[in-house]
Amino acid sequence: MLLPRMRFSPAVGRPRALVRTAAIAAAALLAVGPMAATSQAQPAPDLPQELINAIQRDLKISPQDYLNRADLAQQIAAFATTAQRQYPQVFAGSWLNEAGKGVVALAKGEGFDAARQAAQDAGFEVKDVAKSEAVLRGEKNAFQRWLDEQPESVSKFVRGVVIDTVNNSIAVRADKSDLPMPSFVDPARVIVMTPPAGGEQADIQRAGEIAGANGGPLAAGDGYASVAGRMSLRCSLGFNGVDHAGNTVNITAGHCNPNIPATGGANSPGVYEMIGEKVGTQLGSFQKSVLGNQDYSIVSINDNVRDRFQNNLVRVPNAAPVAITGVATPVVGAPVCKSGSRTGFSCGVVNAVDQVVQVGERQLTQSFSANICALPGDSGGPIITGTQALGISSASSVADYPICEIPNLIGLLTGNTPQLFAQPVSVVLSDNPGLRVNGN
Repeated sequence: MLLPRMRFSPAVGRPRALVRTAAIAAAALLAVGPMAATSQAQPAPDLPQELINAIQRDLKISPQDYLNRADLAQQIAAFATTAQRQYPQVFAGSWLNEAGKGVVALAKGEGFDAARQAAQDAGFEVKDVAKSEAVLRGEKNAFQRWLDEQPESVSKFVRGVVIDTVNNSIAVRADKSDLPMPSFVDPARVIVMTPPAGGEQADIQRAGEIAGANGGPLAAGDGYASVAGRMSLRCSLGFNGVDHAGNTVNITAGHCNPNIPATGGANSPGVYEMIGEKVGTQLGSFQKSVLGNQDYSIVSINDNVRDRFQNNLVRVPNAAPVAITGVATPVVGAPVCKSGSRTGFSCGVVNAVDQVVQVGERQLTQSFSANICALPGDSGGPIITGTQALGISSASSVADYPICEIPNLIGLLTGNTPQLFAQPVSVVLSDNPGLRVNGN
């Protein structure tokens, strides 16, 4: 279980035979670094100062550039959906480059000229590459078959495989660099990563009734405690929304539920407000939790506090919020920012989409990742691009560090930047017809 602050948690051992499936959509694995600095525009007036600070500190761009690039990423995502269908033999992926420009990769084949013209007419740069997405998907499938035949001494160190569109290859995440690989895997695209780590232990004490504690809105990024008997976890609220029946809900992480088998019943774990470091009023209970290939929970909010959740806000706890205006699709190179109750806003760029990554004993599929630091207590919190809902924080490669400044500095010196793995909100909505995020 990753990223929550835990009082008790199941033991997580070394993974068994790890990766047996892989991502199938266009993605670049750790290929996109910090964005190039651009001229500073006036701060966007509809973004809170804490978010503006994170954008300028982490992305080295202006708030307006952040909004513009986020919007462009969704434009290229829409183009890619059409191109995959109309030009399947030549389309080879799309992304935002470090200058914030949309790029479409094309391989030679039937429909090449038409695809090139369509991409240029849409305002995107075209990059000629050797392999189409279909060819790369074949290599990915071949890697899966190869991995299935490997002994555990090899397979247990493989964390995931994904199509790397920026480098027109497949890329492999692994625990170490000296693993045998099939001949079609470029050794330069074997990315050594720190395995996502478990959360820290913490005691959560129960607070008494506090005057005025039930008055203000609760937004994505605020802290909460989930309690089931003696088990308690500390996480961050995700996006507020409504379910298919119109009930007020919050969408957060699945692993923030301390007793998933009891979910939805009379003894379903409760969700409680955090008053400083103590547990306050109960806010609701877990209506549904999924932990395995996906990692999300839908929290049913109690009637007496539902007014506090009928907003579309994301914030650093106790600070000014940003309002959500829709739901976005992860795009390689897109600027993204997360908020969490422990570390607040921090920003980065998406570096892989629709990937499979091994997290302890489970495989997180259809996930995306970004070079963002998140620590225990940030789990379940929101990830946005521009002002749109994008994901839920699920797992971190730097969860063992006490503060983000340490892994961030290590990343600058070594290139091994922190990685945040996330559950796409769009997948949660697709799996739960009628569920929607406020502001969408």
